[in-house]
Amino acid sequence: MTSPAPQLHPDHACLIVHGKDSPGIIAAVSAMITRIDGNIVQFDQYSDDPRGGAYFQRVVFHRPGFGAQRPAIEAEIAETLAPFELEWSLTDQSVPKRMAILSSKQDHCLLDLLWRNRRGELPTSIPMVISNHTSSAEDVRSFGVPFFHVPSTPGPDKSASEAKILELLKGNVDFVVLARYMQILSPEFLEELAVPVINIHHSFLPAFIGAEPYRKAKERGVKLIGATSHYVTGDLDEGPIIEQDTIRVTHADTTAELVRRGADVERQVLSRAVRWHSEDRVIRHGNHTIVF
Repeated sequence: MTSPAPQLHPDHACLIVHGKDSPGIIAAVSAMITRIDGNIVQFDQYSDDPRGGAYFQRVVFHRPGFGAQRPAIEAEIAETLAPFELEWSLTDQSVPKRMAILSSKQDHCLLDLLWRNRRGELPTSIPMVISNHTSSAEDVRSFGVPFFHVPSTPGPDKSASEAKILELLKGNVDFVVLARYMQILSPEFLEELAVPVINIHHSFLPAFIGAEPYRKAKERGVKLIGATSHYVTGDLDEGPIIEQDTIRVTHADTTAELVRRGADVERQVLSRAVRWHSEDRVIRHGNHTIVF
């Protein structure tokens, strides 16, 4: 049985624009897309202060023969936006983003991403899964995805295992997902990797950071539990948040029940964050995000 193709769009491009707000940006971008024989499919914009605050824009447009004309289109964009002093990026929506997954023993988020990718729900390809345990190896390979076992280096110094992971990742992926990968990545690792890293935290941050958040939640008698997906930075669990969600619980729920129900939320939150990132819907601004 042939798996459905990812949600890709031939001859579609996504233009991300951000910087200081000023009059005329929308008109200039719209006119530019008309000049290059493009047709706007989606247009989102946000300004945090119309009197000159930060401005963000996401435009998806269709242009026949985009791949062949891309250099000329990029030159037209640069000339158009130069007077506004805005930063911009252009991506080809027909090309899936290469997503590597790092995991540990808990496999619910890992298998969910593999399943969604196989069904064509994510505009991604998965060149590899890396884990510090071997328990999920056969499951991963059943999806036709290469599995690599890189044991975690004992002790606080993880440089040896991080070096092996970098050998596998560098130049081969567009972003990395930590699907309940229970190791802290060093700032040096993140800097050398130089691609976005998305994490799923089994807590509604900033509450209950660190280990065993469901036990802590049970002890506090919480009435809501949730999950948070965020970009990874050198500060533990402090990166820009992409998506969050919660469900209601009661005093009758055991810690095991909180874990089971929390896993469902984790899967949903992480898959939405991955899809939005892959569709270029997330713009990072300082330590927060704009999600179109």
